[in-house]
Amino acid sequence: MNVVAVTLAAVLSLIALLHLYWSNRGVVPNVSVPSHADGSPVIRPGRAASLAVALALVLAAVIVLGRAGLWDVGLPSVLLRLGTWAIAAVFAARTIGEFRYVGLFRRVRDTPFARWDTWLFTPLCVGLAVAAAAIAAA
Repeated sequence: MNVVAVTLAAVLSLIALLHLYWSNRGVVPNVSVPSHADGSPVIRPGRAASLAVALALVLAAVIVLGRAGLWDVGLPSVLLRLGTWAIAAVFAARTIGEFRYVGLFRRVRDTPFARWDTWLFTPLCVGLAVAAAAIAAA
């Protein structure tokens, strides 16, 4: 289980670094944010939002490592277990999506973001949710 925890924490950390980069350089249009069929972005995340997501991802990595017993974060085991289940739930929810632009059940499918979501973002979220659930249940 340690290999799964370290891998999950590493992936979460890499995604956090990507969000940190976006907070300083801006997002890649049509690829990193959902877009309407005409190419205009659905959302325009600002610097604060990107930084908040990066921080949340780093916190998730720490919780995972704490749950696996690889890092003493000074929290009770029950909180680490609940936190890891919460991480699994968040990525499962992202996998399902909001039924229009993001996730398995999105209706908008002919944009660059939608193609990336089909082949990378949603499958990655499935893997992250499954890994977090496995660590939480262990």
